Amino acid sequence: MNVQFKKGVLELCVLVLLDKQDRYGYELVQKISDQIEISEGSVYPLLRRLTKEEYFTTYLQESTEGPPRKYYKLTDKGRDYLQELLTEWNEFSKGVNQLIEEGVSQ
Repeated sequence: MNVQFKKGVLELCVLVLLDKQDRYGYELVQKISDQIEISEGSVYPLLRRLTKEEYFTTYLQESTEGPPRKYYKLTDKGRDYLQELLTEWNEFSKGVNQLIEEGVSQ
């Protein structure tokens, strides 16, 4: 898959997944990797940036499989941002799909 496609949609994927439940970094990587081929290293800088921008808070939770895990929790500001991104995504993907349909049908 085109690298630019992935870069553009990764932030939206992370926000959508955190809207449903709190998750730790590796869990996010695995969940996204089930659908889109990504590298683990691409998610962590994004998580740091979005935390710094106050879209997430973090907390540690003990794990039965090693050290405590850092969980990410979507804030109200993050939910508002997610809604903005979803609106933009829906408009963008609708426009792209219309162009594809026009191009294919010629």
